[in-house]
Amino acid sequence: MQAAFLLYIGIGGFFGAISRFIISSSAGQAFGNYLPFGTLSVNVIGSFIIGILALYFEQNIAPEYRALFITGFLGSLTTFSAFSLETTLMIEQSHYLKAASHIFLNVFLSVGATILAMVLYKKYIY
Repeated sequence: MQAAFLLYIGIGGFFGAISRFIISSSAGQAFGNYLPFGTLSVNVIGSFIIGILALYFEQNIAPEYRALFITGFLGSLTTFSAFSLETTLMIEQSHYLKAASHIFLNVFLSVGATILAMVLYKKYIY
């Protein structure tokens, strides 16, 4: 692995982590704490962005840019590990409906966002 390639990932990760903090904090303040809406927000936004970038990067884009944006930025932006911990804590506290809602919303909205992004990309950009 080249050091320059790792640098691209690190730069993307730096900006992804900062973006995650800003988006997650803002969503939590805007929507309250019933569910971890910050985690939901970054997962759905990240899923939408990856739907666009996955198709865009198929068109002869240098692997360094894929590493920067998909591995680095989106890897830091999305929070599946946080999602898993939050869900586990809800289950441990017997908040089963909240946990089920959290799982359902994150999985279906994130997958839906990726599908929507790909459909829009193919319709308007491809």
